[in-house]
Amino acid sequence: MVTVKAEAKASAFFICKISYYISIQYEMHMDLNVDMEMGLRLVISFMIGTSIGLEREYRSKAAGLRTMIMICLGSTIFTELSFSIGGAAPDRIASTIVTGVGFLGAGVIFKDGMTITGITTATTIWICAALGMAVGAGEYFIAIVSSCVVLVVLTGLEKLQRVVEMWHQSRTYKISFKITGDFQSHWEDDLDKLKLGFTKKRDLKEAHHFVVVYEVFGKEKRLDHLNKILKEDERVIAYEY
Repeated sequence: MVTVKAEAKASAFFICKISYYISIQYEMHMDLNVDMEMGLRLVISFMIGTSIGLEREYRSKAAGLRTMIMICLGSTIFTELSFSIGGAAPDRIASTIVTGVGFLGAGVIFKDGMTITGITTATTIWICAALGMAVGAGEYFIAIVSSCVVLVVLTGLEKLQRVVEMWHQSRTYKISFKITGDFQSHWEDDLDKLKLGFTKKRDLKEAHHFVVVYEVFGKEKRLDHLNKILKEDERVIAYEY
């Protein structure tokens, strides 16, 4: 009787030990699968950031290769962590990515004379973060297809934009000219002769000269000819657009 009980205890102990070993192996296997999927997401994020960053680097933009890779990877990591440690609100960490990217985008927008530059770079930073978030959330199809669309917009549509600018372009001119002489009437006559549309924005007087601001629009070739007229006019002290 004692022998039977001892054998039963030994069998139960052996079964428990085997069950514990199997459960440990299963958990390790599950952890390995999770880690491999997270690693795959990071690799995809790196590839997306690299493809967009190479295009920006080729054009010598402020946010180039390394910046785009870091933004895309960072967004992916934050999104993964948001789902892992977010608890009842898994989106609270991921939602702050939008705010942080807004600060980065604002840092590459500059006012250059009468024009503003860097808006395309800022929006590229914004979309790169969105792609990283999509990868971190496991939405691979959205991320990859959207990346292809972004590359088409950044590369393929540039020629179309150039064609549009050749046929129609708008420039804001700020012209400083001498007080003597009737510059404005001659200036507007030149605009009419060149068949350029225009709108007078500002008209002010400074210490020793007048300043006018015009928005002029028309074909690029005619606008370039207008620049030549301004350079040759002795009444013009300075101009910019």
